[in-house]
Amino acid sequence: MKFGLHIPNFGALSDPAAVAGLAATAEAAGWDGFFLWDHVARPEGVFPMLEPWIGLAAVAARTQRVRIGPLVTPLARRRPWNVARQVASLDHLSGGRVTLGVGLGVSRGPEFRDFGEEADPRVRGDMLDEGLAIIRAAGTGQPVTHHGAHYRLDGVALEPPPVQAAVPIWGATERTSGRPVRRAAALDGVFPVGMGPAQLPDLLASVSALRPGGLDGYDVVAGGTDDWRAWRDAGATWWLRVLPWSRPFAESEAIAAAGPPAG
Repeated sequence: MKFGLHIPNFGALSDPAAVAGLAATAEAAGWDGFFLWDHVARPEGVFPMLEPWIGLAAVAARTQRVRIGPLVTPLARRRPWNVARQVASLDHLSGGRVTLGVGLGVSRGPEFRDFGEEADPRVRGDMLDEGLAIIRAAGTGQPVTHHGAHYRLDGVALEPPPVQAAVPIWGATERTSGRPVRRAAALDGVFPVGMGPAQLPDLLASVSALRPGGLDGYDVVAGGTDDWRAWRDAGATWWLRVLPWSRPFAESEAIAAAGPPAG
C-alpha cells in the first residue's frame, strides 16, 4: 500500500507557500503522494481559498519524488482544454509526477448554485465524459477534433504533451455501481467518496467485471484519518491521510513530519 496526504485547499491550508513547505516536509518523511482538493466555496462558510493548480505548481517546485495532483477536480466547471494544458505544464514542472483526479463535484451547497454553474449531475456527467475524452486526446500531442453537446475543438494541438506517455487519471464515485463506476473502470483508478471499507469489495467487484484485466495495475484510493488497515484489508492500494482544515496549521505539519503509517 502507498500512503499520501489529502489536503483541503481552504481554511488553515490556504497559503500556497505554507502548503508547498508542507509537501517538502511530507516527502522528506516518506509519504508517497500529496493531493489537493479543488473547491471554490464551502457550505460551512466563507474561508480563505487556495487555487489548487497554483498550489500544485508550488508543491512541484519544492518536491522531487511524491506524486501530486488535484483530487478531485470537478471537470464540468473547468474548460477541459485548459485542464489539459495545466496537467501538461505541471507534469513538466514536476518531472512526470502528476495524477489527475476527476469527479462530478458536490451538488449541494454554494459551489455550483452561487456561481451559475450547471446544477444537474446528469448533465455534469456528460460534460465530465466529454472533458475526459478531450484531455486524453490532448495528451497524445496530436491535433484534437471533438464535436460534442458541450465542447467543440477543430484540429487543435495542445503542445507540449505531458512528460508521461499517459497521465494516470482517478475517477471519484459515491456509488458501488452505475455510471460513475463505469467511468472509473475505464480510467486508471477509483476514489470512493462517502463510503467505508465495508462497501469497497462491492465497488471493486463492479470495477473488475468491467475491465478486461480485472484490477491488475489499477489504483484503489481511499482517504481517512486512522482507518488505513481496514481499507488495505478491503483492497485499497493507496490510503490518503486527510488533513484538518479547521485546525491550526501546526497540526498538519506534525502529521506530515510523522511520516506514513507503519505496521
